[in-house]
Amino acid sequence: MSSPSFPDFKFTEMNNEEKISSIGRSLLNRRSFMKNSGFSVGALGLAQLLAKDSLLGASDPTSFTGKSPIRPNIDPDNPYSPRDAHFDPPAKQVLVIFCPGAVSHVDTFDYKPDLAKYHGQKPPGLPAVTFEGPSGNIAKPFWDFKPRGQSGKMISDLIPNLGELADDFCFLHALHTQTSAHPQGENFLNTGFTMEGFPSFGAWVTYALGSENEELPAFVAINDPRGLALSGKNNFGNGFLPAAFQGTDFSAKNPPANLKRPDSYSHADDRSTIGLLETLNGKHFEKFPDDANLAARIASYELAGKMQSSIPDVMDIKNEPASIHKLYGTDSGTELKREYAKNCILARRLIEKGVRVVQLFNGSDPSGGNGITNWDSHSNIDKTHAMQAEIMDQPTAGLIQDLKSRGLLKDTLVVWCTEFGRMPFLQGNGTGRDHNPDAFTCFFAGAGVKKGYSYGESDNFGFKSVSGKSTVYDFNATILHLMGLDHERLSFYHNGLERRLTNVHGHVINSVIA
Repeated sequence: MSSPSFPDFKFTEMNNEEKISSIGRSLLNRRSFMKNSGFSVGALGLAQLLAKDSLLGASDPTSFTGKSPIRPNIDPDNPYSPRDAHFDPPAKQVLVIFCPGAVSHVDTFDYKPDLAKYHGQKPPGLPAVTFEGPSGNIAKPFWDFKPRGQSGKMISDLIPNLGELADDFCFLHALHTQTSAHPQGENFLNTGFTMEGFPSFGAWVTYALGSENEELPAFVAINDPRGLALSGKNNFGNGFLPAAFQGTDFSAKNPPANLKRPDSYSHADDRSTIGLLETLNGKHFEKFPDDANLAARIASYELAGKMQSSIPDVMDIKNEPASIHKLYGTDSGTELKREYAKNCILARRLIEKGVRVVQLFNGSDPSGGNGITNWDSHSNIDKTHAMQAEIMDQPTAGLIQDLKSRGLLKDTLVVWCTEFGRMPFLQGNGTGRDHNPDAFTCFFAGAGVKKGYSYGESDNFGFKSVSGKSTVYDFNATILHLMGLDHERLSFYHNGLERRLTNVHGHVINSVIA
């Protein structure tokens, strides 16, 4: 006896079959429905058996790793108050020096003799086309490399001042990333995701640890004198974390906006207005004690009031000794170099004051970059990289040397980084190097890391990472670890998921830890 069949029919509201997707139509088919149901029932049964034998992962659905999340106990009235780390941290503060545009590792820190050996040739296996078009031939470094310091680390003449500090640095030579596009690369390095809307590294750290200084922001982003980087404020934004943990951006040239009291407004008027606002905010917060955004706004206003006196003090770099200005280079070179040097002095003063996270930018992107406003050297790399290095080298080296001489590197981790590297061969135009996501170099210095040490290697051309390969997730996991934070447990519940800086990836690079 044949099986009965359902009569053919269509929903009266949907005369056009294209309004139902192919997947939707398959669900209206009896055989497909029974097959899918069978698979689902089988999967449920398997899950029950595995759970019975303790063969499933963590029973806690919020934890991918089996580790329970550690959420900081944040006082809504004082979200910036200092909080304990997950474990005793080597570093209490972190200074991130970010060079957007992609610094060429093969022209700075990653010495590859084979580039000179095969200069002008195109060995088999190199791609015919890269990010911006046809590729050219292998090109030797545009600057000579020399051994530096007691370690003999080979560093190029492009950055001689940083080269002198080689014995203080811990290099990571086998980093690789997920993208070769600048906006996504900046996002990925600074937030752990290529998409926008996720919290920045600095926001995660201040969310977890707060700050030791109650009169300055816990997280300060010092923009390049030329403006914001390509991903803008996403590089130091709070994403879905409470608004209190976003970075406050200002520079030696541009102080925080709206702090100065108008001349027509007396100090007494100012205090009276602030008192009234505190009263109104307090009454409103009593009605809505769980409103995190309101608490963040109130805390932000209170901090702004304190910053009216603390910011002028911390930004008073003119009274620094002449020896400091000479060390950083505020009195020599181009105007951009002098302004960046002042930003470096500001960064040191913020670290001295106990600011938890300072992010210092060397490069911007107001009009496309291409080696003019940042390190993105698709043409004339010999000129454009030289221009950027003139701005970055002496002030950055002066900053690190100054931190060291004041004993601040004992508790401060310095991170020098860029979003990806550049190719060992030229582009079709014969004068620039294209983006390279498969190998690039960054370095650490200061608290908790080895000195005069290099970890990982790229291949003979600096084209791909081959040993000690480290992802951006590993890179960020290691920085969090050095700040006393377990990257697998520092999370925030958002839209049904426990979100982390490292997503569900990342391992601490233990080899670089002192």
